[in-house]
Amino acid sequence: MEIANKVVLITGASSGIGAATAVLLHQRGAKIALAARSLDMLSDLANTLEGSLPERADLSEEADVKSMVKNVLSHFGRIDILINNAGQGYESLVENIDPKRFRYLLELNLMAPLIAMQSVIPSMRAQGGGMILNISSGTSFLYIPTVGAYSATKRSLNGLSLTARAELKKDNIRVSVVHPYITLTRFHKHLHVDPHLPPPDSAEFVAHRIEEAIISEKAEVFAHDWMRKNKRFMV
Repeated sequence: MEIANKVVLITGASSGIGAATAVLLHQRGAKIALAARSLDMLSDLANTLEGSLPERADLSEEADVKSMVKNVLSHFGRIDILINNAGQGYESLVENIDPKRFRYLLELNLMAPLIAMQSVIPSMRAQGGGMILNISSGTSFLYIPTVGAYSATKRSLNGLSLTARAELKKDNIRVSVVHPYITLTRFHKHLHVDPHLPPPDSAEFVAHRIEEAIISEKAEVFAHDWMRKNKRFMV
């Protein structure tokens, strides 16, 4: 898909991968809608991206997700590309997982993308097509101690995304999944990285992978080819 003049809605856009993606796609000529909980941070970013729309939304709340999509459609008249980037990590042994915390993680990492997809599909179908990118994780292919809860949400997101891709093909709506590696953002600030592993990527590096996914419309895009070829990598 071409990027220029497309309306792109990015969740989790106040910092990290979301913000870097917003900057890159704006440079490519897209019209950007920025969604996150921090309106102050969104507004600061929006001020640097001419014509962009900051939209405060708590993505763990169903009503906020639906309102976000409605407001962006009202402002721009369409949404060509939805990037479900908002998410949160959680490290805990399975036996110690806090059910309340895990339910929140499911709401943010899995239910929010689902509800956002359901909210944009009718308008994308009516306009003749669109694209949905869900940001997953390389951990979704692995079984890493203390990362079980997080990887479970991303594994489920993979399944929903690729099933939706098959279902929506007839409507010219492409659904793709991007799998980042460890990224230098606040998200992974306290994560211990094995010194034998490749160094973390910058948010800007991942943004270019997201750009690649949009242009190629591939089902899955990995941050690095070795992630696709060697599922034994550890993060």
